[in-house]
Amino acid sequence: MHFSISLRILGILLMLFSLTLLVPLLMAVYLDDKTITGFTSALGITFLSGFALWLPTRRSRQELRTRDGFLVTTLFWTVLGLFGALPFALHAGVDLDATDAIFESISGLTTTGATVITGIDDLPRSLLFYRQQLQWLGGIGIIVVAMAVLPMLGVGGMQLYQAETPGPSKDSKLTPRITETAKALFTIYVLLTVFCGLAYWAAGMSGFDAICHAFSTVAIGGFSTHDASIGYYDSPAITLVCCLFMYVAAINFGLHFTAWRRRGLGAYFKDSETVFFTSVLGIAIAITCAVLLGTDSFDTGQGLLNGLFQAISITTTTGFSTSDYAQWPNFLPLMLLVFAFMGGCAGSTGGGIKAMRLMLISKQGVRELKQLVHPSAVIPLKVGRRRVEAKVVSAVWSFLAVYLVAFVILMIAIVATGLDFETAFSAVAAALNNLGPGLGDVTYHYGDINEVAKWLLCGAMLLGRLEVFTVLVLFTPTFWRP
Repeated sequence: MHFSISLRILGILLMLFSLTLLVPLLMAVYLDDKTITGFTSALGITFLSGFALWLPTRRSRQELRTRDGFLVTTLFWTVLGLFGALPFALHAGVDLDATDAIFESISGLTTTGATVITGIDDLPRSLLFYRQQLQWLGGIGIIVVAMAVLPMLGVGGMQLYQAETPGPSKDSKLTPRITETAKALFTIYVLLTVFCGLAYWAAGMSGFDAICHAFSTVAIGGFSTHDASIGYYDSPAITLVCCLFMYVAAINFGLHFTAWRRRGLGAYFKDSETVFFTSVLGIAIAITCAVLLGTDSFDTGQGLLNGLFQAISITTTTGFSTSDYAQWPNFLPLMLLVFAFMGGCAGSTGGGIKAMRLMLISKQGVRELKQLVHPSAVIPLKVGRRRVEAKVVSAVWSFLAVYLVAFVILMIAIVATGLDFETAFSAVAAALNNLGPGLGDVTYHYGDINEVAKWLLCGAMLLGRLEVFTVLVLFTPTFWRP
């Protein structure tokens, strides 16, 4: 382990993050909305803390190893969650204590979208923008973004990319150099954000709201500038725009890059994971709309629109809402929460287990059934035309096992803090899958639950964002051995 190089990188990344506070700070100055002191203090504290870590280690030039990448990634997301809380904690108008400010910050950065704030409509615009910006930075992974800069500072990025990139991505490097990979992903991310913002604006949102919601939509985040979320606008056009970009953002960004480079949509139809994800999402939409219409919960038009929107929002782990889905009839709220365990595709900004893993598990199940009927047959497991090695399937099953064990342990711990089962189950599911809204006492916000539960859920959000193993590997004795 090279602790000096890890601290140096952490210092550089903190200083880079502090610069992102300039945008809401300038907005605060222009609007004079009484958040100037908070943003100025937060920027100064964050930059000086990063500088203090970088200065004594600035001459460290050891090669960054894979283990260092895991350590830096976990430390950075944890530390960034703490420093990201400063603008919330230093603004008296929000009235958040340290726990709530950190919860809000980690929720934003991990693109979970769970909030402890009520009266969002009344927040200063600079602070609203900051919340949305947190999600936008967290969506692509600020470490991946920073890799376009770090090589110029003498720091290699491949180990950070491997630790940060979510899911069993099919193409670990889209271009020959890792810096070019980061730039390609960032370019796609920015373009989608721009197109989404323009579409929102054309559909009727104000310019400010269009930018803010584009940030959280493409990031699969779910933060909104209004307490009523997308339902505030009561606009079919805005709802449909949101549906489209939530779906697009939940698809592998590497696939977007391939489609862009080839100037065609053929790559999407040929990709097994995208087809699987779209099929499962279609099932969720069909069931949701059928139940809403069958129970006369809405008229036909509203039933179809709300069913389409909420199924996409929850399944992709975005967490926007147009109506109070927790009060929907029968099994719908629980079913949608279960679909959120799949989340988006590998290499997307979505949370959850990822469609690729569930597709491999389902294919493996079918293969085992066939093997029972034909014990002597050699039945390879394939994704498209590519054969999947046994070690990949084993890794997927291991991930699923650890994921579910972590879920059960966290849920039991949350129940032990005094919350009821429904609240605990949905809160952990929403946090670990980076979804946001839950059921029971966390249907609308998380402000009323106890502090211990909030800290546990902060840990769950980080586990989900970093795909469990990145964090848990730090707690194994093997990791720390020379």
